[in-house]
Amino acid sequence: MQMSDTAGHPGIGQSVEVAKDIRWIIAPNPSPMTFWGTNSYLIGRTDLAIVDPGPEDPAHLEALLAAVGPGQRISHILVTHSHLDHSPLARPLADRTGAPVLAFGPSEAGRRPVMERLAEAGLAGGGEGIDAAFQPDRRLADGDTVSGPDWMIEAVHTPGHLSNHLCFAVGDVLLTGDHVMGWASSLVSPPDGDLTAFMASCEKLRGRSDKLYLPGHSAPIEDPAARLDWLITHRRAREAQIRNALSSGAQSVRDIARAVYTDTPAALLPAAERNVFAHLIDMVERNLALCDGSLAVDARFRLA
Repeated sequence: MQMSDTAGHPGIGQSVEVAKDIRWIIAPNPSPMTFWGTNSYLIGRTDLAIVDPGPEDPAHLEALLAAVGPGQRISHILVTHSHLDHSPLARPLADRTGAPVLAFGPSEAGRRPVMERLAEAGLAGGGEGIDAAFQPDRRLADGDTVSGPDWMIEAVHTPGHLSNHLCFAVGDVLLTGDHVMGWASSLVSPPDGDLTAFMASCEKLRGRSDKLYLPGHSAPIEDPAARLDWLITHRRAREAQIRNALSSGAQSVRDIARAVYTDTPAALLPAAERNVFAHLIDMVERNLALCDGSLAVDARFRLA
C-alpha cells in the first residue's frame, strides 16, 4: 500500500461538516489497515442518514448519537460494505434508533462464480475481516435511491474491495467507502475481493461527474478524477511487476509477493500476498498467466 498526502483530521469522535449537510465523525479504530480510523458520515438536517456506522465500539455509538441535535433523528443507516471496521455497529445503532439498515446484501452477495468456487474450496480470511453476521433490513441494488426531507442518496454498486460494496452519491458528492481512499490503494483479498470487478468499478466511477469523494478512511478527496487515475495506474503497474516476477522465475504467490513488495513491513505481507493472488486470478482469466492445476492461493503460476 502506498501512502499519499492527506489533510489533518478533525479528531476522534468529533462531528465536523465536510460538505453541505454532510458531517464527518472518525471512529477510534486506527490501525495499519484503517489509517486513523473509519469515517462515519451523517447526511441531512432533520431526518439523518448515517453511512458506515463503523466497528462495534460503545464510544463511537455514543459519539454518533451525540451528533443528533434537537429536532433531528436518525432515519436510515447505510453500509458501504460488511467489513468489521464498517458494519458491526449498524445493528446496535438500529436497536437504539429504530432506523432500518440498508446495504447491497450480506457479505457474500455479488460474488462472481470464480470467487464462489474459491470460497467453496475453503479460501477465507485476509483483509480487515468479514462481518459474517451482517444482514441488512433492506437491500439496495445499483441505481436505487433513498430519500429524506432534504436529501436523496443513490446507491452505486462498486464490487471489488468486497463483492457487496456500494458507493453512495449525494448530489455531486460520492461516499466511496473503501473503493477509493486518499491514503492508500484498496485491499483486494479473494474470495471476497475481486480485482477484475474492482477495475470495472473504477471504470464505472470514471464515467461519473462527481466533484468530491468522501472515503471510508482518510481526508476528503478533492480531485476524484486524479485519484481514480492514480488507482488504475497503480494497479496496472502492480500487474507489470507481477509479470516481471513471473518472468524471473517466481511461481508461488508468496515468492511473487516478496519480489514485488520489497519495502512492505512483515506484518502487512499476508495482505500483500492476497493482493498478488487477486492479480493472478485476473491475469489467468484474461489469458495473461497460467495456473498449474486448480486455481488456489498455493498453486504455481507462470506467464501464458
